[in-house]
Amino acid sequence: MPGRDVRRDGGARDGDAEWAARVEAHRRRRPAWWRTVETTDVAGVLESADGAVLVDGIGTWLAAAMDEAGAWDDPSAAVPRVLPRLDALVAAWRGTAAHVVAVSDEVGLSVVPATAAGRAFRDALGLLNQRLAAESEEAALVVAGRVRDLA
Repeated sequence: MPGRDVRRDGGARDGDAEWAARVEAHRRRRPAWWRTVETTDVAGVLESADGAVLVDGIGTWLAAAMDEAGAWDDPSAAVPRVLPRLDALVAAWRGTAAHVVAVSDEVGLSVVPATAAGRAFRDALGLLNQRLAAESEEAALVVAGRVRDLA
């Protein structure tokens, strides 16, 4: 199904050749017929999208949103700082004419991060995952290649 892969470039990291190779390998795996938009303005893309859209991935988008909001500097205020971006994404998700499929990390099944910034990210991503799932017709959890519907 023709789609659009809306994603950030994986957070380009100067001097990290291994990371750059991973990002490039990910790009090469995409079907050539996909129209790809690498952006942090996922809400903007969804507002004008139709057809199928793949958002890959929500965690990378949130990390960029936290960067842009300066949320890493004060982890105790991270969620309030990114909340307007989360609200805008959820509103665009709710209002889009597109069939949206998103990839996100499930943060509640792993070790609690050792740093305040890591915990703030986990909390914000957990909140965003819940809000997007509430606006979705379907949600699934994929573990070890097995898909489990979340009803």
